[in-house]
Amino acid sequence: MFRIIMRQFLDLTKSGIVVFVLVTGAAGFALSWRPYEAFDFAHLFMTLVSLYFFSSGSFALNQAQEWRLDREMPRTSKRPIPSGKISVFQATFLGIAFVLIGFLSGVLVNFNVAMLGLATVLLYNLCYTLYWKRKWTFGAVPGAIPGAMPVVIGYAANADHLFHPEVIHAFLLMFLWQMPHFWSLAIKFKDDYAAGKVPVLPVMLGTEKTLFHIGLYMFAYVAVAIASPWFTSAYFVYAFIVVPFAFKVLWEFFRYYRAGGQSHWLSFFLWTNFSMLIFLIAPVLDKWQRFYSGNV
Repeated sequence: MFRIIMRQFLDLTKSGIVVFVLVTGAAGFALSWRPYEAFDFAHLFMTLVSLYFFSSGSFALNQAQEWRLDREMPRTSKRPIPSGKISVFQATFLGIAFVLIGFLSGVLVNFNVAMLGLATVLLYNLCYTLYWKRKWTFGAVPGAIPGAMPVVIGYAANADHLFHPEVIHAFLLMFLWQMPHFWSLAIKFKDDYAAGKVPVLPVMLGTEKTLFHIGLYMFAYVAVAIASPWFTSAYFVYAFIVVPFAFKVLWEFFRYYRAGGQSHWLSFFLWTNFSMLIFLIAPVLDKWQRFYSGNV
């Protein structure tokens, strides 16, 4: 019984995406932490606790908001609410409680973390879920703003100034990455989105034009990654990992594009996701390496 309840809970809160949120939040935290400062594990722990409850609560609320839509789409019809395993009230109550816990634990880190987390929830659950996604073909573009916020929230745990080049770079990476990530999924599950009457790009403009737009954002994404030396402490990791990964992910896109989106999807999808983590973590490793080697 416990395993069944836990499985439903993990499905409701989209635990796979939450892990991704925590990793990117930790990268932001590490980016703003100065190596010469004493490391406070409790500070990192509370930052991740806040991110966990904010994101889990937001996803639970999202499923409570979209259960009718999920019921129409084969890919999502077995989620806890449309399948009748969890009620809308239970999901809503859990979501609100988790967001509140996320805010209170964020306050224990600092005020910026709490407010940025709350603003992210409002953008995702109100602006994106209720309007951008349902009304706009290019809703994924403004919808990428809340999706890119975990790294900013993690950065805010150690920094009062949030317009430093290194966090702008991290935000741009996460923002630009989301269009290839989401639109490739939308191509893969085009029929599902059509069944749910969600006006995603492949449904409204077709696969060919969607691939064109994926390409535009892929080139911008890779360009920002390669431009890392103008934003961050780029050094050995940049030269030996970031640059090769940038060209690898472009190669995967060209394969995917030449196939008309009909094959090489999984390879492109996985390499794109993995590259984003590499591009975020590389500046952290370079910063620490240069500090401990006495180059900064």
